[in-house]
Amino acid sequence: MNVALWIVQLLLAFAFLGAGGFKLVTPIEELLANGMAFVEHVPALLVRFIGLSEVAGALGLVLPAATRIQPKLTPIAASLLVVVMVLAALTHVVMNDLAGIAPSIVLGALSAFVAWGRFTKAPIEPRSAG
Repeated sequence: MNVALWIVQLLLAFAFLGAGGFKLVTPIEELLANGMAFVEHVPALLVRFIGLSEVAGALGLVLPAATRIQPKLTPIAASLLVVVMVLAALTHVVMNDLAGIAPSIVLGALSAFVAWGRFTKAPIEPRSAG
């Protein structure tokens, strides 16, 4: 279970780091041209905040667990990414973009798997104080 969780954590971190970094640094007009239709309907600051949230979530999936410094933050990060993906899926529904829901559902489900696994099945112990 631990190996499966690490694989999913790394894949999710890669996906969220890429997607979030893209939203964080790419000009809004270019995001719109690349098919992110929601950016036309929300403030640019919200787009940047979503990008920052995804980047922070990506780091939270890996760094606390890998360093064993506050590893309880990893399932918390995964849980918060579930929230981000639920909101993304709802945005696709509101925009009548049903084809765009699939990635949000897959990433949300994988994030929920990591949260569940790291909370219950294979938690990572913190580094010993000595």
